[in-house]
Amino acid sequence: MARRSTKTTPPDDFEERILDIDVVDEMQGSYLEYAYSVIYSRALPDARDGLKPVQRRIIYQMNEMGLRPERGYVKCARVVGEVMGKLHPHGDASIYDALVRMAQDFSMRMPMVDGHGNFGSLGNDDPPAAMRYTESRMDPAAVLMTESIDEDTVDFAPNYDGQEREPVALPAAFPNLLVNGASGIAVGMATNMPPHNLGEVIAAARHLIKHPNADLETLMRFVPGPDLPTGGRVVGLSGIRDAYETGRGTFKIRSTATIENVTARRKGIVVTELPFTVGPEKVIAKIKDLVGAKKLQGIADVKDLTDRQHGLRLVIEVKNGFNPEAVLEQLYKLTPMEDSFGINNVALVDGQPLTLGLKELLEVYVDHRFDVVRRRSEFRRTKRRDRLHLVEGLLVALVDIDEVIQLIRSSENSAEAKQRLMERFSLSETQTQYILDTPLRRLTKFDRLELEAERDKLTAEIAELTRILESDTELRKLVSTELAAVAKKYGTPRRTVLEESAGAPVSAMPLEVSDDPCRVLLSATGLLARTAGGEPLAVGDGKRAKHDVIVSAVPATTRGDVGVVTSAGRLLRLSVVDLPALPEGSSAPNLAGGAAVSEFVSLAEDERVLCLSTLDESSPGLALGTEQGIVKRVVPDFPANKDEFEVIGLKDGDRVVGAAELRTGEEDLVFITDDAQLLRYPAGQVRPQGRPAGGMAGIKLSAGAKVVSFTAVDPAVDALVLTVARAEGTLAGAAQTTAKLTPFDQYPRKGRATGGVRCQRFLRGENGLALAWAGPAPARACAADGSPVELPEPDPRRDGSGTPVKKPVAAVAGPA
Repeated sequence: MARRSTKTTPPDDFEERILDIDVVDEMQGSYLEYAYSVIYSRALPDARDGLKPVQRRIIYQMNEMGLRPERGYVKCARVVGEVMGKLHPHGDASIYDALVRMAQDFSMRMPMVDGHGNFGSLGNDDPPAAMRYTESRMDPAAVLMTESIDEDTVDFAPNYDGQEREPVALPAAFPNLLVNGASGIAVGMATNMPPHNLGEVIAAARHLIKHPNADLETLMRFVPGPDLPTGGRVVGLSGIRDAYETGRGTFKIRSTATIENVTARRKGIVVTELPFTVGPEKVIAKIKDLVGAKKLQGIADVKDLTDRQHGLRLVIEVKNGFNPEAVLEQLYKLTPMEDSFGINNVALVDGQPLTLGLKELLEVYVDHRFDVVRRRSEFRRTKRRDRLHLVEGLLVALVDIDEVIQLIRSSENSAEAKQRLMERFSLSETQTQYILDTPLRRLTKFDRLELEAERDKLTAEIAELTRILESDTELRKLVSTELAAVAKKYGTPRRTVLEESAGAPVSAMPLEVSDDPCRVLLSATGLLARTAGGEPLAVGDGKRAKHDVIVSAVPATTRGDVGVVTSAGRLLRLSVVDLPALPEGSSAPNLAGGAAVSEFVSLAEDERVLCLSTLDESSPGLALGTEQGIVKRVVPDFPANKDEFEVIGLKDGDRVVGAAELRTGEEDLVFITDDAQLLRYPAGQVRPQGRPAGGMAGIKLSAGAKVVSFTAVDPAVDALVLTVARAEGTLAGAAQTTAKLTPFDQYPRKGRATGGVRCQRFLRGENGLALAWAGPAPARACAADGSPVELPEPDPRRDGSGTPVKKPVAAVAGPA
């Protein structure tokens, strides 16, 4: 098969022309054309309306489509298609990206588009949905931008194919460039302008209108700095001053963060505002990288709890033992929680890219508004003059309506009628044609009154518009008044806090909490906490509060350990720094700010914590008493490499009812049984045993009796015995009827493993003790919810009966 030749033979009259062009000149010319196209048609905003071409085209086309705020939403794909087909000769991606940004309230201080659907998230962590899913319409701010655009207020130019016309700039009823800022990268230049507060910018513009020679210092009293959509704190104002003067400057933005108790065990840093354009995912990723590289210490966990109802909420849990303030300072230093913003105020002025300061930006906008209002006033005056001309002609015809009708009827055609009317009543061609086009039903007496009123109104409006156009003072006053109305209706409070400096540096504070003396407290309701300082808290005589009954208190250090003894005979190690700290200056023990012991240790269903231990091997050790009357002194030998160990070998069915750490070894051990027997003997009668030992006989129990209380009491201090009786037919701890306080010295010492002496005589209806306690005065009692219970006065009779109580007692103890 023969191959067909692809050569084309030139025609006979073809004349070959070859131009020799230096490649350097060609590259320079082409690059300049490309650079100008990018600068003017894509990347830089116009200083008048603050919009890039694609943004202006979107807003204008949405206005042409009638997508006003009171109308329904339409698919974004429809808007993008209209803009791309009529005005913007580029891809749909760039148009949709610009539309999405104008709908994001975290990108713009006054969004131009009211979006419905997923329009992305802060920092673009969650990208927007495709344009076929999202919907949009104009926001009130966009209506302000296009206000009076149909009144010849701005120039129009042909679109890319010459078939449509588009505005060169929008009327812009507010200073959009300063309010919403701008960012863009052109060829050889870029712009990066932060958003500002609408009310502040308009106040500065109005001042400039009234005082054209105002200096920068005066204008900065109205606009002290940027107001970012995401809030935050601007730290250091010198860079802002430079930017407002020269158009270039830098400032730092810090997140808004507070230190809170995020869990019962830990404090945390709660971030509610991030720097402009920084999203939570970016912060989380950076924190995780730094923690993994061991460049950031003290972070336990990071959670993003942001939602639509509460807004941004980033919770950074701080490990116990670290100062949250110092950790926060490290976060500012190492993560995007503190970010820099470089201001570069480059915008187009008369088609030329210029770097502008605050005053220049305001001047360009104010001059634009003067031109818009002047052209609008001229347009409106012309329209009213044209209408007045028609109304006056119609009024002339109404005066001699019969003659007008007769003249029209006697004419051969409309042209003759028109000519005769013009000659007879000295009317213009426009007036005559309007009279001929007016239906007869408009020529009534009532319509004449309406026309006269309309004539007077039009005359007054024309006079007012003429006064504005002929007086520069009135024009300035009108522009200022319109700006004030916009600020009043759409102004919002400032979101960004401006600070001269970051305040006192926290870097001097150690990252980790120092190992200071403290005191660990355990309340009767099972709350744990630590106090500042190692001294016991004073027990005041003032009004009591919930959770003020402290069953155990031991000295410790902040970075040390303590132990908790449970009813199952276990001792569990706790880190003191994990415990919540009570506020400094607490004058009385009150663990309302503590955390439940179950937050720190795992307990069986019927297991409870009895007391605290210092784990000090130089102490006389622990003393324990069981429900079946066994007593044991434990040798203080606690392995440092174990967090849990047994301190007594219990028999089946037995449990520990009381435990105490001995301070001197000279204390008295006290058993109290449910049949109201009290046995007291020196701790020296019990020899210390190893941890696995089962103890020895502590008290001789009568048939069916059991121990309800075991304590260790220093005989040298003022001590009390508290017993609470229960009603017949009820279980222990339920339906108490009476309580009795007795001085401890009323009970004699007996030998170990004896029966003791009676400590309360039961009244009719009582069948035993619900609970009891012996310890240093004063005695305190509380209900199951931790609320205080008032106790009777001490009774010197050791075997006397009790006094009725107002509500059931759940726990008793002495001072911390």
